[in-house]
Amino acid sequence: MKIIKYLSSLIITLVIISGIAPPIVEFPMHWYQYPIIPGLEDKFRNIFFHVPTAWVSTIAFLVSTYYSFKYLTSKNDLYDIKAESSASIGLLFSLLATVTGALWAKFNWGSFWNWDPRQLSIVFLLIIYFAYFLLRSSIKNEISKNNISAVYNIIAGISSIFFTFILPRMLTGLHPGAKGGKDLGPILGGSISGNIMVTFFVSLLGFTLFYLWLLNLRTRTGILMKELKYD
Repeated sequence: MKIIKYLSSLIITLVIISGIAPPIVEFPMHWYQYPIIPGLEDKFRNIFFHVPTAWVSTIAFLVSTYYSFKYLTSKNDLYDIKAESSASIGLLFSLLATVTGALWAKFNWGSFWNWDPRQLSIVFLLIIYFAYFLLRSSIKNEISKNNISAVYNIIAGISSIFFTFILPRMLTGLHPGAKGGKDLGPILGGSISGNIMVTFFVSLLGFTLFYLWLLNLRTRTGILMKELKYD
């Protein structure tokens, strides 16, 4: 895991530099120059941070759901710890995605909050997973807590798929990909240059590796806390 830790740190550092430092020019002549994206201009740099944080939150919630299912079928406490750990990371990155998305909304749509379906969907996810941790903290019996939390988390995971991939496409909104909208965004719409695409996918890789390191760290912490609890 040390390799993943250092590699993710290096990649994210490079993404921050390559996301902020390169100049934006009308007619790029060099690989380190970014072209102007109509409608986004300098604000497009947020794509290197907002989308990866949303990506990690989605992965984390789905992985958490998987480990809850594994716990129910095996009753192995390690899977419960991993489910809780991944959900906590997903919640953290959902908050980061909300903040970076609100900044983008302010620059592009005029206000931090616009009641867009995509914004609403992430609020529902935050409520669902905050409730997951409230549920865990409210049950004193360890076995009951693990079982009930696992069932709830599986339902939450199914809900996260709906709120992430389905609801925003069922309703009209400002976010790319909304119902009736022709704007698929700069990535799916193919309106960004090769060097921006490279930086974007490298950012996805870096944030994914960072998630894996955090999951390992959070899991080890959970195991130690459980051992101390029963010592």
